[in-house]
Amino acid sequence: MQPEATATSTWRSGIEGRSIEWIPPDERHGKVRQQGPFWFLCNFHPLTVALGLVGPTLGLSLLWTIVAVIAGVLFGTVFLALHGSQGPNLGLPQMIQSRAQLGYRGVVVILFAAVFTFLGYNVVDTVMIDAGFHNLFGWNSTITGLGVGVGAIVLAVWGHDWLHRAFTVMFWVSLPLWLILTFGALFGGSGGAPVADLGFRTSAFVVMFTIGATYNITYAPIVSDYTRYLPVNVSSRALIMTVYWGAAIAAIWMMALGAWLGARFGVADTFVGIHDATNAVMPWAGTVLVVISGLALVSTMGLNTYSATLTVLTAIDCFVPRFSTPLRRAITAVVLGAVSTAIGVWVVHDISAAISNALLIMLYLLAPWTAINLVDYFIVRRGHYDVAEILNPGGVYGNWAWRGLTAYGLGVAAEIPFITLTFYHGPIARALGGIDIAFAVSLVVAGIAFYILSRRFTAACTETTPISLRARPRPHTAPGATAKENTP
Repeated sequence: MQPEATATSTWRSGIEGRSIEWIPPDERHGKVRQQGPFWFLCNFHPLTVALGLVGPTLGLSLLWTIVAVIAGVLFGTVFLALHGSQGPNLGLPQMIQSRAQLGYRGVVVILFAAVFTFLGYNVVDTVMIDAGFHNLFGWNSTITGLGVGVGAIVLAVWGHDWLHRAFTVMFWVSLPLWLILTFGALFGGSGGAPVADLGFRTSAFVVMFTIGATYNITYAPIVSDYTRYLPVNVSSRALIMTVYWGAAIAAIWMMALGAWLGARFGVADTFVGIHDATNAVMPWAGTVLVVISGLALVSTMGLNTYSATLTVLTAIDCFVPRFSTPLRRAITAVVLGAVSTAIGVWVVHDISAAISNALLIMLYLLAPWTAINLVDYFIVRRGHYDVAEILNPGGVYGNWAWRGLTAYGLGVAAEIPFITLTFYHGPIARALGGIDIAFAVSLVVAGIAFYILSRRFTAACTETTPISLRARPRPHTAPGATAKENTP
C-alpha cells in the first residue's frame, strides 16, 4: 500500500504544496549542514541584541551579563535541538506530533500557547522595527509596520523551501556587517565610555540566565517544521548538534553585543545603538547593517507566521479532519500575518513591556510541553510512533490523553508560586527577592509526572511502529471510530 497522495511538494510558482500532512520519502530533500545557517539566522538579528541590553539595564556588568547569557543559552538550546531530530523521523510538523502525548484533540491545549508565542514574537518584532526605523530615518511607523508584515506573509505563503532560501541569503549578507561591529567592540573602534555602577547582582544574573534559556526554548515548538523535509536516514546526532550550535552561537553572540551596547553606550533603542556603533568603525556600514538586519528580522517573522499557520491548521484538524489544503494554508498565513501586524502597528507601543511579559508567558506555557514531549520521545517511546495513528482521529493515541494533559497541568500549576511578571509575583518568587525559576520547576515537575504516569501505559499506547521508509499515513476515519476498526 502506497502513502496517500494528498498534495505535491510544490503548488504554483514554487509555493509549497503541502501543509500539515506527512512528507513521503520521495519529497524529502536537503542536507543536515543547511540547518546550521538556518538556525543561526533565527537568532542573528536585532531582537536578540535587544535582550542583551537587559543585563546592564538591571545593573549587571558586561562580564556577568555575558556569563549569564552563555549559561542560559547553552541550557535552553538543548531542548530546541533535541526536537530537531523528530522532523526527519516522523515527517510531520512539530505541534501535530504532540497528539501522541496529549491526544488527537487534547493537543489544542498547547496549540493556543504555541500560536501566542509565534504571533507574540511578530508583534514585538514589528514594534521594534517601527521604532528603530522611525528614530533613525524618520520613516512613517504605520507604513513600515505594514511593509514588514507583508514581507513576512509572502515568505509564509511561499513556505518551507523559500524560508530556507531567504535565511541562507540573509545569513551570508549580514555576517560581514556583524563582524565589523564585533571588531569595534573587541578593539575599541566604536567609541563610547563604560556605564558607571555596574557589577554583580544575583537577581539580575538569574534574569539574564532565564532570558538566555527562554529565548531558544520558545523556538522548540517550530523545530520539526523546518527539519521534516530532510531524508529519514539522516544522522540524528549530527542534526541535533548542527541545530544546537547554530542557534546557540548566534544567540550568545548577539546578546553579548547587546550587553556591550548597554554597558558601553547605555543604549535604549537597539537599532540606533547598532547603527551608531557600527558607523563609528566604518562609515555607512551601520546604516547598511540596520537595513539588512531589519530584513533578517522580517525573515524570522515569516518563519513565525508559517509555524503559526501550521499550528492553527492542526487545531482545526482536531475537530474538522482533512480541513488543511495548500490553499487554506496560504489563506491562514495571510490572516495570521495581518492580525499580528495590526496589533504591532496599532495596539502595542511599549517595546520593553512587550518583550518582558511576552517572553516569560511564552516560557511558562511551553516549558512543561517540551519536557513532556522529549521525555516521551527519547525515554518512553524512544522515537517509535505510528504516523498513521497520529493522523487518525480514532487512533491508538486517543482524543484526550489524560496522562499528558495531567502532567502538563501539574507543570503549569507548579510554576504559579514562582512566577514573576510586571503584574503578578508568586509568593515564592517574592520570598526569593524576585528571582524567577518557574520554568525550571515546570520542566522537572512535568517531565517526571509524565514519566511516572506513562509507566502504566496500556498495550495500545505502547505498540507503536518505528518510523522508516515504509511508514505511511492511513486515511482519516470518523472521530467516533476506534483504533481497532482502523487497523489494517
